[in-house]
Amino acid sequence: MQDDFEESAGWAAALESLKTEHRDLDTAIAALAADPPGDELLLRRLKKRKLSLKDRIAYMERLLDPPEPA
Repeated sequence: MQDDFEESAGWAAALESLKTEHRDLDTAIAALAADPPGDELLLRRLKKRKLSLKDRIAYMERLLDPPEPA
């Protein structure tokens, strides 16, 4: 039982880390987009990374949420 709690706490910490990185990317993308002659390749890569993080966050949230009762 203790292992389940520790594993859940580890997943929750990883989830928070991903959410923080997602917010940081959002800020970086906004700053880069505000500068029109900015690096388009970098902007596309950041957006792709942000989308990937969003998918991983959604997956981890589904894992951490208890299943609905039948």
